[in-house]
Amino acid sequence: NPDRDGFVTVDACIMDENANIGSVAFLERIKHPISVARKVMEKTPHVMLVGIGAQQFAVAQGFPLEPQKLSVEAQKSYDNWLIKSEYKPVINIENSKNQTAFAPNKLENGNWNHDTIGMVAMDANGNLSGSCTTSGMGFKMRGRLGDSPIIGAGLYVDNEIGAATATGQGEDVIRICGAHLVVELMRQGLSPENACKKAVERIIKIKGAAAKDIQVGFIAINKQGEYGGYCIQKGFDFAVCYADDKNFMVPGKYII
Repeated sequence: NPDRDGFVTVDACIMDENANIGSVAFLERIKHPISVARKVMEKTPHVMLVGIGAQQFAVAQGFPLEPQKLSVEAQKSYDNWLIKSEYKPVINIENSKNQTAFAPNKLENGNWNHDTIGMVAMDANGNLSGSCTTSGMGFKMRGRLGDSPIIGAGLYVDNEIGAATATGQGEDVIRICGAHLVVELMRQGLSPENACKKAVERIIKIKGAAAKDIQVGFIAINKQGEYGGYCIQKGFDFAVCYADDKNFMVPGKYII
């Protein structure tokens, strides 16, 4: 999922039940940014590494440098975009391939939009954790950073209350510190679903009529193991998975 200059940059963050956190951003030529973010959390005194520094750290930790060349599919997507060079993210593209909001998405004509993968989890002891990883909006400006690697925006975990993660247009998630907001709403007694809905409503209130042109979705889990999600527009579904291998898709509720 290249930027407008044809380069792939990836971002990710991770947070555990003890509020340990790690993040990488504007990372190039490394295949698994979430694994690098975990190393930042476990091996350094820092929270976030970016750019060439993040890449150097990844290599020092044993991650191989991937080829700079785009895959055949990504190159085709980029070539198609270059014809007009317009940055107009398309919402709800997941419906065309019956894919989920928290998995890779693409347009029918081969143009990629976003590919955020956000996860929140509860272990057998009732402890919460989460992660979020992405290559960001397709054809973004070089250096653009969305919400996914930002603790409190794309991801937040409070082991006493719950955990939340986001996907969609990152600029608007950052605008409301989205994942943190969802957790704080759960702290006030809202269910995961209603907390996600309130966060979505806040974005719509800020954006006004322009909300019809964007998509943002949240999913959340609370300390009781209840889960829920909400999005601006129809089309963002999420997956639920249990340790006994029971797993299923949940249609995302929406406002517009």
